Amino acid sequence: MQHSAKLLRFLHSSIFTTSERAAEQNCLSLLQLCNSLPKLTQFHAHLVKVGLHANPLVLTKFTHVSSHLNAVHYASSVIFSPEPTSQCYDTFLFNTLIKAYAETNNSKHTAIHYYTFMLSCGIRPNKYTYPFVLKACAGIMDLRLGQAVHGSVVRLGFCYDTHVLNTLVLMYCSCENGIDFGEKLFDEMPKCEPVSWSVMIGGFVRWGMSSEAVSLFRRMQIAGVKPDEFTMVMVLSACTDMGALELGRWVESYVEKEKIEKTSELCNALIDMYAKCADIDKALRLFRNMSKSKRTTVSWTSMIVGMAMHGRGLEAVSLFEEMRRAGVAPDDVAFIGLLNACSHSGLVKEGKRYFNSMTNDFGITPRIEHYGCMVDLLSRAGQVKEAMEFVHRMPIEPNPVIWRTLITACRVHSELNLGETITKELITDEPMHDSNYVLLSNIYAKMLNWEMKSTVREVMEKKGISKVPGSTMIELDDGIYEFIAGDKSHGQDEKIYEMVDEMEKEMKRAGYITTTSDVLLDIDEEDKEGALNRHSEKLAIAFALLKTPRGTTIRIVKNLRVCTNCHTATKFISNIYNREILVRDRNRFHHFKDGFCSCKDFW
Repeated sequence: MQHSAKLLRFLHSSIFTTSERAAEQNCLSLLQLCNSLPKLTQFHAHLVKVGLHANPLVLTKFTHVSSHLNAVHYASSVIFSPEPTSQCYDTFLFNTLIKAYAETNNSKHTAIHYYTFMLSCGIRPNKYTYPFVLKACAGIMDLRLGQAVHGSVVRLGFCYDTHVLNTLVLMYCSCENGIDFGEKLFDEMPKCEPVSWSVMIGGFVRWGMSSEAVSLFRRMQIAGVKPDEFTMVMVLSACTDMGALELGRWVESYVEKEKIEKTSELCNALIDMYAKCADIDKALRLFRNMSKSKRTTVSWTSMIVGMAMHGRGLEAVSLFEEMRRAGVAPDDVAFIGLLNACSHSGLVKEGKRYFNSMTNDFGITPRIEHYGCMVDLLSRAGQVKEAMEFVHRMPIEPNPVIWRTLITACRVHSELNLGETITKELITDEPMHDSNYVLLSNIYAKMLNWEMKSTVREVMEKKGISKVPGSTMIELDDGIYEFIAGDKSHGQDEKIYEMVDEMEKEMKRAGYITTTSDVLLDIDEEDKEGALNRHSEKLAIAFALLKTPRGTTIRIVKNLRVCTNCHTATKFISNIYNREILVRDRNRFHHFKDGFCSCKDFW
């Protein structure tokens, strides 16, 4: 109220009549009091009255204040309508406007528009213009536009400015097919600051090049550049992607040794890394040791998602309730984690209740991901028809992921005709997506319709569509190894296959019977057993048994869902060889110990 009264008294004072310079300075001071949109509109009316509505300095400050009030659109309407006067435009005004739009969600294109308009007005950009323009290009992931802006940077001589170079690398790393350009530019930079390394490491992580990210971090250490907390968050993301627990542990000790500030973001990255690298108990300890003031929604969500992945659904639900009691409002991402937890643990009743509470108790409108979680929840529980009815009642169009979830459930629960119908429709909508053909092929195999299965494979070959091969990674002391099904590319492949054969003999002595129904090929049973023995996870486990001391925990990461046969086999192996085996597949974690799995055969 005091500020409002001061504003009104000032607007009616005669100070503007002394001189334009004095009025200009007083306007700049007065703008500090404009802390709401109504005050801005009141201030603008007086600007017109005193004739300062075209003053570049005042308009720049006006735009700056507007952006802080999330009212940059109002500022641009004041500056450019009804009849723009180009005499009032200058570089600083456009920089402020471009920056405001570049940092506003869903307004990146507008930032580019004003950059183009700036050039059309004959106003020369400076080195402060381009970081914001390039961030806008990164935001819309427009590589061609970014390259055009890069050309302007070179022509105007700003290609040696460190800040401009860093945002150029960011732009290239944000655009599909731009990572190679970003890496080349990074390698040519005369001086790389910590932020330069962070941007490049983040680019590798963004595009799934996690091993390259780790290699670059090692280069950073050799170069003697001390990383900051942002760099370490990126490196931890790379560890998480690779499932490299030992490397992640080393990163945590490095953070402690170098006394890098443990911000909320860094703590959250550590929690996420441990949760997704098979040490959920360490993740929980880190979470409990965080000060309550540092725990953000992301912290709680990371733990809930982690518990979901490890099949500890009841604990995930308990954490969610604790989060509510702590006064932390869950967002839509937290509900995705919670619904996944219910899905992976068969908590159908709880999942339905929480889905309804999103809207009823928290006013959150479900997104396609939440509907997908519910379809997955019902499908995993074998309620395929109810899942189908749920899809038909959805207020938004189901996406292909939801349809593929239903198709998988149809195959698992023998609703084969329904699965065939849905898959054919999906292929019509997505004629080049490999998963659709693989799903249809698998359904025909389950039907024992080998002729139609062969026809599907022939269509895939004609269209140049190939199936993603199953692969498994394992981290040992001397590096990270990857195996694919039937792999013979390793130097010790003869010993590995001998170990696989030994595992098979020991399992059969213990009562193991091969589940050949997962081999979707028209071959005899003996050949099916051979195909199953070549699955990537069995090769990785055999390799680990050869390379690690007795009693050592084995941790592997698989890119696809674990098949029924390998799941059963791993239970036997854990008991026979007295090993705890942790498998992270595409959907979740499986903890095998003493012949049992944490998922209780529900996955």
